Amino acid sequence: MGQALLKEAIKRLKDSNIRITPQRYAVLEYLIENHNHPTADDIYRSLEEKFPNMSVATVYNNLRLFTLIGFVKELSYGDSSSRFDFLDYPHYHAICKECGKIVNFKHTQLELIEQEALDLTGFQKINDHRLEVYGVCQECPSSV
Repeated sequence: MGQALLKEAIKRLKDSNIRITPQRYAVLEYLIENHNHPTADDIYRSLEEKFPNMSVATVYNNLRLFTLIGFVKELSYGDSSSRFDFLDYPHYHAICKECGKIVNFKHTQLELIEQEALDLTGFQKINDHRLEVYGVCQECPSSV
């Protein structure tokens, strides 16, 4: 599945006349293959051995581009750095209050929730959504 997403993303970039540099390809590939909602620094550290001349600014610039064209969503949770999420399917996030781990989950009623939001608010259109649930993941000791 990851390779098909990568091919489609590369095609969309080429169709938009966006140059595919090795660094851009690597950042995109990392986001598609790793569903860990990384920070820009996480991506940089993962790729710096393969691209020793790449700067953190290059990673940020590519993330900004991917966010602008709709491949990636920037997630801010009030801490010092944003996390980035490749938008391969509509999903929500479960976030561990202990370690900060973020896990994607799909909600079967997404379309119904958006329709209800339209009905209740009188809005003409729902452009985006974000739902987060918070708890403690299985790896963390529960602080009951």
